[in-house]
This record gives sequence, structure tokens and C-alpha cells, in this order.
Amino acid sequence: MSKRRHPQFSARLSTLGLAALLAAAPVGLSSCLDFGGYDETPELTNEVEDWRDEVIYQILVDRFANGDNGNDYRIELDAPARYHGGDWQGIEDKLPYLEELGVTTIWISPVVKNVETDADVDGYHGYWAQDFTALNPHFGDLPALRRLVDKAHERDMKVIIDIVTNHVGQLFYYDINLNGNPDEQLQGNGSSSPVMYINEYDPDFDPRGIQSFTSLGEAGPAPIIFGKDPATNHLPPSPAVFRNPNVYNRKGRTLDFEVEEQLLTGDFPGGLKDVDTTRCDVKEAFVEVYARIIEETNADGFRIDTIKHVEYEFWRYFAQRMRQRLGPQGKTNFFMFGEAFDGRDDLVGSFTQQLPPEDGETTCAAGGPPLTSDQLDSAFYFPQYFQAVRDVFIQAQGTDRIQTLWEQRTTTWGTTAPTGGVGIAPSDIPVNFLDNHDVPRFLYNVQDLSEEVQGQLLRNALVFLYTVPGVPCLYYGTEQDFAGGNDPANREDLWDSGFDTTGTTFQWIARMAKIRKQYASLRRGDVSVTWASARAGEEEDAGIFAFQRNGGTSGNGYSLMVFNTNQVHDSHTGFEGAAMPVIAPAGTVLKDALTGDTWTVASDGTVDVSLPPMSAVVLVPESDWTPI
Repeated sequence: MSKRRHPQFSARLSTLGLAALLAAAPVGLSSCLDFGGYDETPELTNEVEDWRDEVIYQILVDRFANGDNGNDYRIELDAPARYHGGDWQGIEDKLPYLEELGVTTIWISPVVKNVETDADVDGYHGYWAQDFTALNPHFGDLPALRRLVDKAHERDMKVIIDIVTNHVGQLFYYDINLNGNPDEQLQGNGSSSPVMYINEYDPDFDPRGIQSFTSLGEAGPAPIIFGKDPATNHLPPSPAVFRNPNVYNRKGRTLDFEVEEQLLTGDFPGGLKDVDTTRCDVKEAFVEVYARIIEETNADGFRIDTIKHVEYEFWRYFAQRMRQRLGPQGKTNFFMFGEAFDGRDDLVGSFTQQLPPEDGETTCAAGGPPLTSDQLDSAFYFPQYFQAVRDVFIQAQGTDRIQTLWEQRTTTWGTTAPTGGVGIAPSDIPVNFLDNHDVPRFLYNVQDLSEEVQGQLLRNALVFLYTVPGVPCLYYGTEQDFAGGNDPANREDLWDSGFDTTGTTFQWIARMAKIRKQYASLRRGDVSVTWASARAGEEEDAGIFAFQRNGGTSGNGYSLMVFNTNQVHDSHTGFEGAAMPVIAPAGTVLKDALTGDTWTVASDGTVDVSLPPMSAVVLVPESDWTPI
């Protein structure tokens, strides 16, 4: 259990902590309530030996489990885009379920207070921040969040918190016509002038900044006006630095994400206001608010949203200042991985590289240790999602695209561990996934196939997820065969499943977690591809992909994974007389961790593995094999 520093309210309790605690109790009674010790600031601890040993489970808090009816308000269970009632207490209650599944780290959606609702769509997901100093009351209070982290740690489970630095919610409008009201306008008559639709909450991008104008013409930059609606929490943001109009880029809605200026300075469509993350006061504020969340909860890492929409200079500052602040307090091995929704590996990996400051970059280094070129520890591996999960495991295209992608990672991702980070080169620790809250679920993409084939495809992809280099990340509900399409259909209520632990997919995932834990090479071993094929038709090796992993620790140091991703016929690791070489010595008997079947390395150092469609083997030396 995590140690705690103070027997009563700490003098160091942040605005976040104080506001959350007082909100949990009637006025005047907070000092009389018993929070079970969770009113005390926790001591920061390192709970991780090696992040490559972890299995991450992504949770959308509002949709996982409802453990506290006391925070249920504005709930509409029949509306997929409204609040449904999940909370931190619900996650704590279901830790045994996650433990049985083999989860070792839970990633929870953002915890700060959000805009309540916009156009009948709620901020249940957490990405519409309004107050970075307060917790989202739909999910619980500070003692509840502290208790979740503490109870997870008692089970040797870690907690990653999702954060956003690119934007805030729709907190202001651009007063384009200078009348002090948020208007929608149609201008022009369609003959002598073009018809223009203008929404003052979400106007189109203007590189000059959004301009005001009247019937007499343009009148300079449009002022911004913050909302004043407590019912929907459209209120001026906190902390106070975010009430300064100058901390926003104020250029309007991004129209083309391929244009760098729009990518970095445009508002997100839907009115999410882009923050000027080049400013020192913004950088300092984000370090402060998010460091305080860790200091108040003892959580173990950040998943960071929308990193490609923020300049590299920000990530250099944020990542290093976070490590420099939390490390000396005991929170070492703090894992920070970012999300760039993009299939370009050079772009995704660039946020993990050591990139020197650019000309004119403001380092904001005064008052702290000098900054280096280090950035994030890792990134969500979207390129693998597109090129392996989608193209190969779903669409049965050539497996050589996986080999090509993996070979790029040695140059596109950082190859040196950041100072004060998790001690692993980013190129060795991508965060892998089959689906998430921003894309359709795996099973949705194969819904036209028979149920039997759907199951085969999913199980084959899960073997891939649990054996490739990096950290596997499982999206909640995969274990229950959820099959929702695009947002919000892919954000189902997990409680509808009854948290069943007997289903085929749940049991398969739990078994894969045990196998991964049993064999160190599956977690930490070096990787080399032993067979990949561009052929995807009737050829003898069509759909075969194989790789071996070696090292990790003494003992359990070798494994060979072979996949047949072809959806029609048996394939094997050979083509026109060529065979697959491996580093295991000739005569080594290899045993499948999934079935117990055996293969023997031939005298020439090759092994021929034939597999039915949509299946895989995880081969380990017979001397290491343990039935699971």
C-alpha cells in the first residue's frame, strides 16, 4: 500500500484537491467527515520495474462500471453521447475482474472538470477541459481517485491518467459582429456575393486570426467572450492563466490538417479552442496542473492526447520538467506516451526522438535545470494499427508491410532512453493496440463475416498484440466481444456484459496474459523477422509472418512466433524450396505455448511451420515450456 505523508489536510493540498474534497461534503461539514485516510496526500512511489512487462487496459470511465450512485446526475442511458454513470468507484470495485483478465495497468480517461454538454453531446469522455484545478464530479472526488490508485497498487496494478494540452472545451465564442452575443450568420446573396455561413463558436480558419466585421467592413481581431452558463459549465477556465485571451491562437476551425499552420494553431472542429503552447506561461501552467494531479494521487503515467497538434518545443519542456519534478519525490519510471492519430511512422515516432531546439524556440529554461533534446517515452502505435492490424490481420494483405514498418522504427523513433524517463529506448517500447475509442472496434470491421471467422481473426490478432515488441494495450470491452462502430457507438457500457469471465474471448485474453508473463522473451527480448511475404493469394506462404525474440532474462530467453493471416488456406514458412532459418540451435525442440504441439529445428538451422488460416503458434524451447 502507498504510504501517506500527512495525518490531516496537507498545507500542500492543491486547489484541485481542496475543491474536490469540499465538493464531496455539505458546507461546514468537511472537517467532520471520515475519508478513510484518503484525505491525506500520498507519498509518491515507483511501482514499476520495466514497463515492457505491463499489460495496459484502456477504460472510458463513464462506460465501465457505476460504483457510486451519489454522483449520478444528468444520466441518459439510452443516448450514446450522454453521461451514463461510470465512475472511479466502479473501477475500484472491478479490479478483481481486471486482475483475472491479466491486466497490470489501467489507463483511465481524463479526470479534470469538463464542459457538461454541447448541442446535446456531453463531455463524458473527458476531452473538453474547463477547469484543470478541479476533478470531474461525475467520476468522484479526490479521495475516490486516490483510493482507486492505492487499491490498484495493492494488487500490483498501475494507473495511467489521460491528459490534454492542445485545447480546452468550447469555452468562448468569437464576437465577429461585435454585438456581444454568440450568433450564427448567413451572409451574401449568392449572385453578387458568395453565401457564407458563420458560426461564432466555430468559424473557419483564418491565418490572420479570426477578424470582426460589420456592414462597413473588417474591424480588426474579433474579441473572444467566455461563456457564463453554470448549468452546462460553459464558464471561464481555471487556472487564471487560461482566462487571458492571448493564450489562445484564435485562428478558428481547422479545415486541412495537412497544412502545418492549421495543424498546430487551428481549433479542433466542434469549437475546441486551441491553446498557444509556445508560451512560457502556458507551458508552466500545464506542468503545474498535471504534476499536482500526480502528487495528489500517486498515479504512474500519462497518456497524452493530440500530440501532433502541439509543437515539439512544448513536449521537450513538458516531459523534462515533469520528470525533474516528480523523480526527486519518488515517482521515477513515470511513463508518458502520446497519441498522434496518423499512419505515418516518421511523424508518430518524431515525438520520441531527441530533436534539438529550432531557431527562435523559447525554451523557458530560467528557474530550472537546463533542457535537453529529450521528448516523450513512447507513442501510441497508430502506424502498426493501420499497416498490421487493418491491412494484414483484417484485410489479409501481404505481411511484408509489417517487416518494413518495424525496420523503420530504428530510425523514425528515438533510440536512446530519455534522461530520467523509464530507462528504455522509445523504439523498444511502442504502445500497441487493436482498436480504441477513436476508431471502430476490431469486430465491427469484420462484421460481414461469420461469427466463427470473426472469432478466429480476433484471437489471431490478440496473439500478435501480446507477443510483439512494446506494451500491449487492450481497449475495454474487447474481452466481451464488443463490436461498436465509430464514436460514440464504440463506447458501449461494459456493465451490459455482466462482467462475464467465462466467454471464449475473455479466457483467451487471460491466457495470453499468462503466457506473456511466463516467457520473458515475449516482453523484453530483441526481435528479428524470420519470414514475411508480399504474397496474399494462393501461394504456399501467403499470409505467413514470423518473428523471433531472444533475450529478456536468463532462462525463458527465446521464442518464435508464426502467424498465418490468410483467411482461406493453410500456409507454411517456405516458398519454392526456401526455408525459414532461426537462431535456435539445430535439434532444438520447440513447443507451442498455445497447444503443446512440437516442431524441431532441422540440421540446417531451419524450421518449417504449417498453419491453418487465421491461426498462430508461440514456440518456446521444450526445456522452458510450461502448460498454461
